[in-house]
Formats: sequence, C-alpha cells, structure tokens
Amino acid sequence: MGNIKVPETLYAQSGQVSIAYQVFGNGSRDLVYVPGIISHLELYWEDPSMAEWLTQLGQNFRVIILDKRGQGMSDRIESSATLEDRIDDVNAVMEAAQSTRATLLGLSEGGPLCLFFAATYPDKVEKLILFGSMARFYGDEDYLYSPTYESLSGNLVPKFGKGAFAFMMGPKGTLSQSEIEGIARTERMSCSPSAFKKILDANRLIDARPILADVAQPTLILHRRGDSAVNFKNSRFMAERIPNCTYLEFPSKSHLPNLDDTHNLVNAIVQFGSHEHEPATTPLMGKRLSTALFTDIVQSTDKLLSMGDQAWRNKLDAHDVIAHQKVAAYRGRIVKNTGDGILAVFDGPVRALQCAQALITELEAIGLPIRAGLHVGEVVNRGEDVTGIAINIAARVMDKAKANQTLLTKTLKDLTGGSNIEFESLGKFELKGLPDQFELFTPMNDSNKAEQH
Repeated sequence: MGNIKVPETLYAQSGQVSIAYQVFGNGSRDLVYVPGIISHLELYWEDPSMAEWLTQLGQNFRVIILDKRGQGMSDRIESSATLEDRIDDVNAVMEAAQSTRATLLGLSEGGPLCLFFAATYPDKVEKLILFGSMARFYGDEDYLYSPTYESLSGNLVPKFGKGAFAFMMGPKGTLSQSEIEGIARTERMSCSPSAFKKILDANRLIDARPILADVAQPTLILHRRGDSAVNFKNSRFMAERIPNCTYLEFPSKSHLPNLDDTHNLVNAIVQFGSHEHEPATTPLMGKRLSTALFTDIVQSTDKLLSMGDQAWRNKLDAHDVIAHQKVAAYRGRIVKNTGDGILAVFDGPVRALQCAQALITELEAIGLPIRAGLHVGEVVNRGEDVTGIAINIAARVMDKAKANQTLLTKTLKDLTGGSNIEFESLGKFELKGLPDQFELFTPMNDSNKAEQH
C-alpha cells in the first residue's frame, strides 16, 4: 500500500451526532471524499483494491474521508437524514480536520450532496469532482436516466446484507466470489436493512437539477460508459448544465472506483485537482445557494387603525423580538424588516421552512397572523443586503399565501428529502413580473392548506 499507513478513525461533532472521519496522505491540497450510498471507513482498508485506490489518492492529496450519519462508524440515527444534515456533517468534518478550502470528490449518491455543498459554501470548495453520480437519484416522467424508487428499493432492500449491490458493480461474472462476499460484509457493517431503506426513502425528494447552473467552481465529471448501477447519461446531463465543467467518459464498466481502470481514474483526478484553473467568470465569494423567506403581517393597516399607533407599535416590537429569536434558532439571518414583515436567508431549505412554520404559530398566538413565502436559489450578497431572482421569487410566492399559510416552490420541496414533511400541491401560478408559471406547495399541516387561490 505504498507509504500510506492505515489512518486513525476520528470523530467530528455535528450537532448531537458524531461523524467518523479519517485523514491521510501527503499532498499539499485537501481532497474531501464523500462516499456513495453506503460506507465503512475501516473496512475500506481491509479490501486490497479499495486500500490501493485510497493510497493512490493519498499520494497526491491530503485526503479527508467520512462515513455519513447513520452509516459505518458514524452515529446511528432514528430518523432519515436531510440533505442539510449531511451538508452540516461535511462542514463539521472539514472544521475538525482544519480544512478551510478543499476539492470535493463525490461518488455516486454522494454527488448531489457535493453539488449542494459547493453551491451553498462556495468559499470552502476550490473544485468539484463527481464520479458515477447523478442530479436526481430516482427517475420519473421528466427524468429517464435513473431507475424508479419502486424498482430500486424492490431489488435492493430484500437482498441487503447478502451482496445486494454486487450485480450493479459490473457485468455478471466479472466479480469474484470473494469480492461479492466483501460487498455483502460492507453492506452489513454500514447499516441495517431498515436503515438502508430510510436512506433510499430520504433520496426520493432530492433533486439537484435546479441548482446545477449555480455551481461556479471548476468541475470534473467522470463516468464509465458501461456502469450498470448509474447510467452514464446522468453525468452527461449534469455536464451540459454546470457552467465550468469538464466531462470524461471511460469505456469500462464497474461502478466502484477501485475496480476496473482505476489508474486512469486516479490520473484524471490528480491532473484536474493539481491544475491551476482560471478564476470563475463570476466571483464566488459574493454569491451562494440560499433559501429566502419573506413574511408579512396580514391586514396590518386594519390592525393599525383599530389598535392605534402605540398599541400597534408594541405589537410590532413583539413581532420583531419573536422573528429575531426564531430566525437565529434556525440558523438564518434577517436581512431586513419590511415594515410589517421580514426577509431572511438560510443555508438550509428545511430549516427555513421550519422557521416559517414556527413564526406562524408564535405570531398567531399574540394576534398577528402572517403569511410566508419561500424559494431556494442563487443569491448575491451586497454588504448586508441580498439580491437575485431567488429573492424576487420568494416575495411573489408570499403574495399568493393566505393568513397563517406557508407557500413554497417545487425547487424547495425537492430539497426536503429525509425531513418527513408532506406537501400538498396547490397547482401552478403566474407570479407578478416573472415569465414562467410556478407550481406552489404548502406543508400538509398548514392551517389553511385546503384554501385554493
């Protein structure tokens, strides 16, 4: 295994969850390795081909590798992990490993996580590399490159722990019996069958397609044309939509990076990772993927007239205290007060949605019904202010809401996988000043979810 020793397993604290990670290698640049749907850090080093693959990376980079929450050496969890939970975990590991800026390497199911991390924290990601990955984990009528949830879950869950993934790693007969047994053991050690099903379930609402254009970092997408686990057309789809992207396709067949033409794969990663790329045409520091939340007190003028100036001022002061407390509790930032509401931005769509619902509950209790609108997209920071089409969309979405109602776009809904929040579609709407129609949703527990517009 060259000059790379088996690294010590360490733990980073992400909220209440301990995330296992390892650091190894001799390179001057950091490479954060985000594995696929299952992993086990210490088993990697018991597999000769996997150990050699990691060693080759470590000869060229300082490699930081982790087990996502619920898997491998990381804490088991009772519920599904949201996308932003996983983003927090990568963030926590980078901080624990004292990595301020790194290249992200996302394998398979780890790819969408890396896409969102790169768009949300552009200052922490120098470059992005995806291998055998996808923009959307499951296929549907408007995305035909991935299998459906029903087919994938039906094939994998009953066989999990017995080598369920073996048939997906290459053509039948290409894996030895020992390799199949190794895959089966990795399955068992990574998580239980029921925990694995939760992972599959959480991926149902993750769709990275709307944010591909927001990835500004130099990006390398790698795929093997004969990959039987993830169709290569997934990678072609992403490569056509990420602005600063290079796509390399190999004629080989295995989904696992440590099998087949590993040498060619490593060479491509090393060459891309060590190359000095031209700066992005758009500065990274001022723009990032964020969730915008607009709120507005319903019938505020009527309340002012009925209450009088001083009483209304007291109500507004109470509103502001609650708004600042709740936004801070959900890790957001109030950009501005809008007179009788707020504009706030968040680094996670689920936290933003939960904040909106908490605000509705607490403000209704003091006699201030509000409405809320949310959208996720690229925003531009201008000092303390923010601009961008995402801000305009969120404001227009709020305009469609009723009292004590939260409305959100499909883009945001598709990023809530693992949250167990259910939504009702209210149909498509024209939003003032915007050319396209937007399908709007409301959480199923929303008090006015049944009201149509």
